[in-house]
Amino acid sequence: MAAYLCPPAVIHGKHTVETSQIVAEVRGRHPHAVWAPRIDGIAASTGIEARGWMLPLETAVAPGNGSGLRAVGSGSAREALARDGFTEQDVDRVIAALEAIPAPQTVQERTAPAWAAVQAYGEHAARGALQIAGLDAADVDCLITSHSTTPALPGLDVALANKLPLRGDVMLLPATQWACIAGTRSLALAADLVAADPDRVVLVVIAEALSTTYQPADDTLESLIVRLLFADTAVAAVVTGRPRPESILRLDAAWHHTLPGTQDLHRLETRADGTHFVMDRRGPRAVQETVTAMWEWLRVRYQDHPDSWHPDVLLAHPGGTRVLEYMEQTMPDGWPTGLLDYSRDSYTSGNRGGAAVFDILRRAHDAKRQEPGDRAVLYAAAPGLTATALEGEWL
Repeated sequence: MAAYLCPPAVIHGKHTVETSQIVAEVRGRHPHAVWAPRIDGIAASTGIEARGWMLPLETAVAPGNGSGLRAVGSGSAREALARDGFTEQDVDRVIAALEAIPAPQTVQERTAPAWAAVQAYGEHAARGALQIAGLDAADVDCLITSHSTTPALPGLDVALANKLPLRGDVMLLPATQWACIAGTRSLALAADLVAADPDRVVLVVIAEALSTTYQPADDTLESLIVRLLFADTAVAAVVTGRPRPESILRLDAAWHHTLPGTQDLHRLETRADGTHFVMDRRGPRAVQETVTAMWEWLRVRYQDHPDSWHPDVLLAHPGGTRVLEYMEQTMPDGWPTGLLDYSRDSYTSGNRGGAAVFDILRRAHDAKRQEPGDRAVLYAAAPGLTATALEGEWL
């Protein structure tokens, strides 16, 4: 399974949203929530002080274009009030008051501007990755794309095929539901594609506007955490079947793992006011099970020299600090400290979902601390609960 990866292009959301801004907005909107007295401590526990969004915070919290009557309609409201004995003058006053109440944004109002941003950021990342690899759009034989929070048909693959533009015979492989494993799973798929034809050039593009899950009306603790975690990012990278001068990592093996009965622990729900990311508190424990399974995969893979082998860098997107801590606590004895430094560094500016592993990889590349021959492990887990890891060698 030898596949060669060029350095990724990473485009962060240009609108900086401070954690203090989110705290102030949520506190003003939900002053009586049961968790309100603890909001500062909850925010601090994430370790995230700021994150980049494709659209500003004001866009996420703005009211919709309709009024409080949008759900029932003014005609139905008038009839109901008249049946209850209100005078025509009273009905007019009530209707006017209801029309003055702003309604939440609809799913269309939330998604349309985000989808436009996802396409623009994805194109920017794609062009950057091709430039880094010393290639043109005409060299691409296959395009793999992922974007999970802005559903669209046609999707990002067709949008980029037209925007770049790509050749008419390019294989387009969209994946809108990979979510957090988009980085590792797209690389595993790309490696399979170039193994079948080493002359193929595969372009991977992941653009995530996770800020669309910011739902101002929600008052649950889980919703507060979702508001604080997510960042918007677009990433892209080129994978080839033969080494190029720009290649930085050879991918040698891939591993996939899915836990049965965990599909409800993390999920996206589309409601009238947009996309909601729903989390169960049992989620981190389930993610930890995939980590344990990955350690076993690596143990078996290197069982002939268990005492001497360890990765020199671990590029992991586990979704939160609790799982990062668990990974450090359960690493085999003798592994060096600091393997997750780049993952921790990336997480301080937000959870990037499917774009996270490419961002972490870029940080490792830019640090210039890796040597040729260093072993690297890439890992991510996603709603499902499913995980994909890759193992390879730094070039």
